Amino acid sequence: MISLWLPVAVYMAAIYWGAALTQVPGPATGISDTVLHIGGYAGLALLTLRATSRGRWSGVTARAMTLALVIAVVHGLTVEVEQMFVPSRFAEWRDVGNDVIGALGGLSAAWAWGKLFTE
Repeated sequence: MISLWLPVAVYMAAIYWGAALTQVPGPATGISDTVLHIGGYAGLALLTLRATSRGRWSGVTARAMTLALVIAVVHGLTVEVEQMFVPSRFAEWRDVGNDVIGALGGLSAAWAWGKLFTE
């Protein structure tokens, strides 16, 4: 169980840490904030799906996917709340929306992969 949830916890902690920085280093490659949110939460949702499905494709059910989505979205909301208290940072609904889009995209990709390659 720890081997499934530890990567999720570390990933979440890394996002919290980055959100707590008062001065955000700009991406060297010029990647937009939108792309960072979508990509970051696609990754979080996939890691969380791995944990909620107990690391097995047979465990990828609607319940496991829904739980992974809820966990990722709640995390995104709490990150925005955190940023309300960090000097020079702002909470934005747009960021939460991008987090939801990323989580849904990651989970959709996992679902499609499962349909194409595991059945």
